[in-house]
Amino acid sequence: MKVCVTSTGPSLESQVDPRFGRAAFFIIFDTDARTYDVIENKQQVDAPQGAGVQAASAVAKSGAEAVLTGNCGPKAFRVLDESKIAVYAGLARMTVMEAIGEYTAGKLQPIAAGNVEGHWS
Repeated sequence: MKVCVTSTGPSLESQVDPRFGRAAFFIIFDTDARTYDVIENKQQVDAPQGAGVQAASAVAKSGAEAVLTGNCGPKAFRVLDESKIAVYAGLARMTVMEAIGEYTAGKLQPIAAGNVEGHWS
């Protein structure tokens, strides 16, 4: 299974980015193979609007079935939900690997809606 983790850097030791749409990187971790790919999200970091929706579309194309992040706005959440991608929020104080560990251990609960308003910093 592929899991997308928002990240402040390109490694598993990086912090989970508190933002979904404007996250610096997306780490796509394969929980079966224990391998990962890094997607730089540079085009969305400075986008004046629509960053969350565009980022959600990119994550859906990656094949991820879950997103681990700090926060997710309502529009991005809707796109992820429509793509059958579960969203787990509130993880910004962890490293990417710690978040993956919590997820694979079954310690996280998906959110039912965006947990922040759009356009927050």
